[in-house]
Amino acid sequence: MTREEILDQAKQIVSGDRDKQYGQPEDNFAKVAALWANYLETPIGAEDVAAMMILFKVARLIGSEYKSVDSWVDIAGYAACGGEIAIGD
Repeated sequence: MTREEILDQAKQIVSGDRDKQYGQPEDNFAKVAALWANYLETPIGAEDVAAMMILFKVARLIGSEYKSVDSWVDIAGYAACGGEIAIGD
């Protein structure tokens, strides 16, 4: 799979079905941030959720002999969502 195909697939996921399933990323990430912040007793924002989900996917890549393109697609998608949240568009 080429880098363009990875980005195209990530775009399709974050701009299509996921919105229908889970709502807008900024809203969903804000809910996750509130739960994590409460659990950890420390402030966490929606942007942090995107960064930590990227780290989660990286950990999966490191800890597994199975190198799924899905993890790379998900990383690209989380990066796009996190960037949009950070910039505020």
